Amino acid sequence: MVKIGIIGGSGLDNPDILEDVKDVKVSTPYGEPSSALKIGKIQGTDVVLIARHARDHSISPTKVNFRANIQALKDQGCTHILATTACGSLKEEIARGDFVILDQFIDFTRHRDITFFDEFPGGAENAKHTAMAEPFDANLRAILIKSAKELGIKTHEKGTVVTIEGPRFSTKAESHMFRAWGADVINMSVAPEAILANEAKIPYAAVAMSTDYDCWKEDEKPVEMKDILKVFSENVKKVTDLLIKAILEVK
Repeated sequence: MVKIGIIGGSGLDNPDILEDVKDVKVSTPYGEPSSALKIGKIQGTDVVLIARHARDHSISPTKVNFRANIQALKDQGCTHILATTACGSLKEEIARGDFVILDQFIDFTRHRDITFFDEFPGGAENAKHTAMAEPFDANLRAILIKSAKELGIKTHEKGTVVTIEGPRFSTKAESHMFRAWGADVINMSVAPEAILANEAKIPYAAVAMSTDYDCWKEDEKPVEMKDILKVFSENVKKVTDLLIKAILEVK
């Protein structure tokens, strides 16, 4: 049976969208997740929502308990995870409001718990080294791309995201460096979220919404939080529509 975990959840707290919804407070061996789980159905499909930064956006990116979030979804029996994230564009062609279906990440974080496997009991024969060459599930990515096309949403079918520690934004030197590395967008959340989902063996995909141009673009003022919130609020219905359509395609 399909059960979809949603991380982010913007707009999906709407009771008109979720059926039979209930809040469930849980704990894990790694502590409590970012928020109580919102459990319900979307047109008959079981869904579990976590607000990554808490429902009032009170948790800084570094302080998000990514391990507890992924573990909580696993404990609920989620078979797939779809994540949403705001991002800054590092490419001219990725405009504000564009969606990017991520296919690669660069982890530039420094202070986070990035694995479930802190120890290898029993030594080398029990070592856990998870393959990460293709960190985003190909089937979920294809569903998101197809759904976005059918909805007429401007979407880039692949993209590399560099995840920085935050909560500060980049310097111009960093922004230009990330562009030189081949990154397409920048955010503060995909790593280690994608890493942990892969370690938990849960298919994971993320849709990133471009809200700004970071600070590399000389004819644009450096990003401010109010600009991110403005673009995100203008496009939240598109995010919601895309997730709902994709959820119904997952088999």
